[in-house]
Amino acid sequence: MAQKLKCVVERIVNHGEQVYTVTLKPDRLVPRFRAGQFLHLTVDPYDPSGFWPESRVFSIASPPAARERVTITYAVHGPFTSRMERDLVEGRQVWIKMPYGDFVIEAEGDVVLFAGGTGMTAFTAFLEDLPPGRCRSVTVAYGARTDRLLIYRDVVERCAQRVPGLDVSYFVEAGTDAGRTLAGRVSVDAIWPKLPRPSGATYYISGPPSMLRGIGEDLRSRDVAPEAIHIDAWE
Repeated sequence: MAQKLKCVVERIVNHGEQVYTVTLKPDRLVPRFRAGQFLHLTVDPYDPSGFWPESRVFSIASPPAARERVTITYAVHGPFTSRMERDLVEGRQVWIKMPYGDFVIEAEGDVVLFAGGTGMTAFTAFLEDLPPGRCRSVTVAYGARTDRLLIYRDVVERCAQRVPGLDVSYFVEAGTDAGRTLAGRVSVDAIWPKLPRPSGATYYISGPPSMLRGIGEDLRSRDVAPEAIHIDAWE
């Protein structure tokens, strides 16, 4: 059951190129949620006796066990996020309602995650909850415009150190860092040879609309069953 929570903006991190991470401290523990779900955030005043104001949805980047705070990351695209960039400051009060969504990773078999930019937030909670002894493979293809905008790279690498079955490839469109990233956009071509059982894996895609279309079409062209392809398409 979704709940509405009053929050204080506790911290804002400016990653450059109009990409921000916001940590919110709610006035009570957030309701239990599953990794991959999202929340609604409004920057307008809200009276609980009235109607919910204009809002936008954001993936919950913090893990389900961390219920005292909630984290989102956003890039400025359009009027709503432009207003967030202008009006959100540390100490300000905002409202959220959560949880929503069924983009939840079923972790029993092999899993392949395609993440573009802030789309990585749909996967961070899942990765942080992975047990060290997981037997089946998890493959991550994580891309951004620049290496600096791989803002969840530290989280991913920390998870990879803990979980031997987690394999990660990074992609950047502008420059690389001494061979540790691949030039260009996230692609199925680059990941396919690394998959131990591609026909039996389940695929999850989160990122810009053009990426969602391109990766989805490429997977279908390789005869991946439609039910094995899950797209985070709430925008």
